[in-house]
Amino acid sequence: MSKENTELRKAGLKATLPRIRILEVLESSDNRHLSAEDIYKHLITSGEDVGLATVYRVLTQFESAGIVMRHNFEEGHAVYEITPDDHHDHMVCLETGKVIEFHDEMIEKRQESIATEMGYEIVDHSMVLYVKPIK
Repeated sequence: MSKENTELRKAGLKATLPRIRILEVLESSDNRHLSAEDIYKHLITSGEDVGLATVYRVLTQFESAGIVMRHNFEEGHAVYEITPDDHHDHMVCLETGKVIEFHDEMIEKRQESIATEMGYEIVDHSMVLYVKPIK
């Protein structure tokens, strides 16, 4: 049984060919943050017979099952990444759209401290920095 097949079954999803192919694209891409359109173009280029609506439907199923995370970094433009094992934050270049992952323990500790000082416990969080190259 393939790794993709196993992952789908663990998430309670039947291992259909579109699901397997979409998961393969997400796992093998050099770019960890792909739009539905990026995935669709990759599949079409590879000779797969799949519609864009199917890609969107499968990504929604993957998100519900916890296989992928959806990010809306730009105005209404969603990108997906395989749900990471470790926490990280993101920077998005406003000129190129490139997404850069980073982790900073000092930032994490400061966020925790602020929440505690205000009487709260962080359950989850997301931080996105919108950046442009220094000229």
